[in-house]
Amino acid sequence: MELRTLHYFVTVAQEQNITRAAKKLNMSQPPLSSQIHRLEEELGVTLFIRGKRRLQLTEEGYLLLRRARQLLELADKTRAELEEYGVGLSGALYLGLVEGQAPYLAAGWAAEFSRRYPRVTYSLWNGSSDEVLLRLDQGLADLALIAAPYDTEHLAGIPVGGEPWVAVMSRSHPLAACPEEALPLSALVGERLIVPARKSRVDSMIAWFGEIGAEPDILCRTSHYVDALALAQAGMGVSIFPRTVPYPQEGVCVRTIVQPARWVEYRLVWSKSTPLSPLAGAFAAMVKELTAKTSLPPAGAILL
Repeated sequence: MELRTLHYFVTVAQEQNITRAAKKLNMSQPPLSSQIHRLEEELGVTLFIRGKRRLQLTEEGYLLLRRARQLLELADKTRAELEEYGVGLSGALYLGLVEGQAPYLAAGWAAEFSRRYPRVTYSLWNGSSDEVLLRLDQGLADLALIAAPYDTEHLAGIPVGGEPWVAVMSRSHPLAACPEEALPLSALVGERLIVPARKSRVDSMIAWFGEIGAEPDILCRTSHYVDALALAQAGMGVSIFPRTVPYPQEGVCVRTIVQPARWVEYRLVWSKSTPLSPLAGAFAAMVKELTAKTSLPPAGAILL
């Protein structure tokens, strides 16, 4: 498979029409149709169901579309990295970020790095820790900013920040009337809970409640803080997530969970098996330099 052919295929899949795709690619229709047929013959599968007015992807077509987008993105990234050599620090830096404090940390780093190296551009991608680490493993991210724990056997990393776990609830929730800024974990026993979807997080949360002789009543699992915030605001339940946003949110109340408290630690990580590019290496070195100015979990804090 040639990258050019994959580009043709992605364009046809997006347009769902050979004529429109050919126009977008600035080529005539017959050669484009021929390229798609050759790709199907090469792979031994049918990629499109051909209707009178539109093309519809087959199951095999959907699989190739996902992989083709990844391959084309990786090719663009490789091209940008090769352009870095010989011209100093320039090109695109690809960062994978979890939600929570990570975007705020990355924004500060990028601003400082941009002052030092103004020719560098940035590509940021947000998702859960598992999603971000998958992109790192696939070579689609140079560095990943995730929430611990992580695979220390295959990944290197440095601690860069932390924040406490909190309860987020609608302002109409009875617990929101509590005048204190903190809530004991026992106050959440019996509440319908919205928690992170990551299995290790759920297991740790069950153990956390087990320390006070209780079990969490998990109503919903979600990978994204925005979903947890929206569900809590709608009164569906109480979300347990890292503090994340450093300022009040309209319609919700945030209480730090104590007795016992838990913290999340953020780490900037990269693959041990793949050498960092000069650009990514310089960025990681700067982050390490700035880490002393970052708020880390207090000494003795128990991580979750």
